[in-house]
Amino acid sequence: MPADEAEARAVQDTLRTRVVLDEPGPRPGTGRVTGVDVAYDDERDVVVAAAVVLDAATLEVVAESTARGRVTFPYVPGLLAFREIPTVLAALEALPVDPGLVVCDGYGQAHPRRFGLASHLGVLTGLAVIGVAKNPFTFRYEQPGPRRGDSTPLMDGDEVVGRALRTQDATKPVFVSVGHRTGLDNACAHTLLLARDFRQPETTRRADALCRAALREAVA
Repeated sequence: MPADEAEARAVQDTLRTRVVLDEPGPRPGTGRVTGVDVAYDDERDVVVAAAVVLDAATLEVVAESTARGRVTFPYVPGLLAFREIPTVLAALEALPVDPGLVVCDGYGQAHPRRFGLASHLGVLTGLAVIGVAKNPFTFRYEQPGPRRGDSTPLMDGDEVVGRALRTQDATKPVFVSVGHRTGLDNACAHTLLLARDFRQPETTRRADALCRAALREAVA
């Protein structure tokens, strides 16, 4: 764990060189897909992470785990992974099955330093990881069409860093970016299959519910 912001940025610069962006990734609708999410109690400096493994074809839960830790790094935009990574890794390591593709409630390449949580987690674990976020961070995009599956590029200047993807008709888009060992087309295809009934992928919905419940239990 870095001691300060400068050291954290240096770690990002080093690990960013290990991100793999030239693999297509797992075929959508096959194997397993795992959602990870975290919940905080800032007053007690407690963070809880959850990992929920789904069958990619049926979206049925295969396995789940949680892990509890302490918040050991301050809140700094662009460096949030350092608050979450240790506990997320512990939750993934506690799973009794291989997680397959991992879906983060956050960013991968759609990050000012091109190294959000999804990329960070992918490099440390070697897993294929994507980020599906609720907002576009600091990047610009045109509104996608109104139908499920419509998308537009998420831009940083002239560089495409992800996509704004409509997962349900006439709802706000989500923001998909590559983390590690998968491509953007593949990441969007996975996201649509996982968001059958709701705006957010089922992986994120399940992991969010589990980590919130675990946090309530941890601080009770």
